[in-house]
Amino acid sequence: MDRRAFGLGAVATLASAGCSGASSRFQSYEGPEVTAVVINKGARKLYLLHNDEILREYKVDLGFAPVGAKMVEGDGKTPEGTYVINRRNPNSSYHLSIGISYPNSQDVAEANAIGKRPGGEIFIHGQPNDSKARKRAARVDDWTAGCIAVDNDEIEEIFAMVKDGTVISLRL
Repeated sequence: MDRRAFGLGAVATLASAGCSGASSRFQSYEGPEVTAVVINKGARKLYLLHNDEILREYKVDLGFAPVGAKMVEGDGKTPEGTYVINRRNPNSSYHLSIGISYPNSQDVAEANAIGKRPGGEIFIHGQPNDSKARKRAARVDDWTAGCIAVDNDEIEEIFAMVKDGTVISLRL
């Protein structure tokens, strides 16, 4: 390929990328490993830790009935306890999402003991993709069904920084 054809192709590629106006939701992260995620439900904060060092801190919204630990499906509570990050969903209804291993065997046993299901599908996620749901979420605090919600730019950062298998602790 001659240099002129290569140069024109490169310019066209850069121009079309610049004109798209869309930035990628997928960031990269080269910093210290996130060794733990801590959610302080009372303070409405999420912390990304490298050992004892706080790397990042975010304000969060929780389930619509945030006081107390999640016990059963539909209770609107965010779980309390220790879990792991176990999956990620780049096609989430909430911008991006990262799954939490709730329910564990203890959660299942406690719900079963009262004849209920523990629920599941607990994620850290961004804002709703649906415009009606996004407007509703903007009007109230603690609007999720039990998940942990952050702003879209924040979930992009968390998505890049936190790997599957990372321990997450959710406390009052």
